[in-house]
Amino acid sequence: MAFQNKNLSVIAYANGFTLWHYKANETLATITASGYFSSVNSLMNTGDIILINGSNGTTMKSIAVSDGVVTVASLS
Repeated sequence: MAFQNKNLSVIAYANGFTLWHYKANETLATITASGYFSSVNSLMNTGDIILINGSNGTTMKSIAVSDGVVTVASLS
């Protein structure tokens, strides 16, 4: 299954920062793969945070956008 826009929502937005939530019946490995969120690259910004609920657990990641490709990474 591919990214579903209906499963993406904004939890909070302030000062150019967005806290996102995404829930899907896919594994975290699939959802956190590079480019999974690229179809909404114009909505997301580097430094945003996303809370992801997948079929095998929950994780929180940071977002990076470069040349239209969205990647997620562990929070540091």
